[in-house]
Amino acid sequence: MQSTPVIAAAILFTLVAALPATAAGGDDDARLRETLHRLDRQVFDAFNRCADGDELAKHAAYFASDVEFYHDNGGVTWSRDAMIGNTRQHACGRYTRQLVEESFRVSPVKDFGAIATGVHRFCQSDTNQCEGEAEFAMVWRNTDGKWEITRVLSYGHRAAAPTSMAHDAGK
Repeated sequence: MQSTPVIAAAILFTLVAALPATAAGGDDDARLRETLHRLDRQVFDAFNRCADGDELAKHAAYFASDVEFYHDNGGVTWSRDAMIGNTRQHACGRYTRQLVEESFRVSPVKDFGAIATGVHRFCQSDTNQCEGEAEFAMVWRNTDGKWEITRVLSYGHRAAAPTSMAHDAGK
């Protein structure tokens, strides 16, 4: 039934929205944030270069095979293959993603991994202008030190005040 995944996405969105900006935990939280921030840079460095097939494969490797990707404009995909197919068709060579650094938040999920949230900006490859942005939430699973993304929400896509692409796009 199609409504069940939509309800699940709404519940996940509600839970993410209720997460504190930082969790109490001191050094552990700082290490977790540093780890997820590094992973975010890596996954989107590969995304930003995904017109190269090797970089697209590197990007894909960060996602669970059964990843669910909820996109307010594009709909839902239920697998890594479908998500990467959409990335190849609609993103690679067309635009890049930049994290709005001050928006990045990480919250641990007990006995599972973490949720990373924030705002990302989109920059057109042909003009180097960044004119769109959206909210994101990514659920990361940690299995014996291997981190992978199991759920993604990309929503609230909107126009943004134009800026030029930073030299270190995606970082």
